[in-house]
Amino acid sequence: MGTPDKGIPQDLLDKAQCAIVVPNLKKAAFVVGGEYGKGFAICRNPNGAGWGAPAAVKLEGGSVGFQIGGSSTDVVMLVMNRHGMEKLMGDKFTLGADASIAAGPVGRTAAAQTDVKMEAEILAWSRTKGLFAGISLNGAKLGPDKDEDRTLYGRDVTHREILNGGMRAPSGGNDLAAALDKYSMNGTPNAERTKR
Repeated sequence: MGTPDKGIPQDLLDKAQCAIVVPNLKKAAFVVGGEYGKGFAICRNPNGAGWGAPAAVKLEGGSVGFQIGGSSTDVVMLVMNRHGMEKLMGDKFTLGADASIAAGPVGRTAAAQTDVKMEAEILAWSRTKGLFAGISLNGAKLGPDKDEDRTLYGRDVTHREILNGGMRAPSGGNDLAAALDKYSMNGTPNAERTKR
């Protein structure tokens, strides 16, 4: 968000129901390719003001073909509507099959983007070397990291409990909510926010 001309558009972040951050997604390939990463999902509080507690997620994918190499990238996804949010609250689902996903646009505003991207349930970006770009994650599987959630909350807990606002954020979880509050509308009218 520090580079508005090359970052995630503010208006999309303002409209997002949930955000998913997967730092350091690993991609590796030698004929058979795969990607794997762990991160966190967080949704707006039920009243729409501010962000709730984080839920741990795993992102997994694979491909076959002539390929070789490896990379690591940060991935940010915004869940734009209730259907995408319901998928996130359930069990593992496939991006592009169970919930529509599109590469997210970059820049100050998304107003000029196509309807296809605006109708996607999830928009995705990758960041490599400080620059954001849209990324296609079709076919990747996203699901709860139950072991990590148990570690965070001290008991077995579902994504629905966490993301619906039923859990208090663990101490480290407040940092993610604070960062999202800083860069997205959190119940404060735009005019007031612009004055700050």
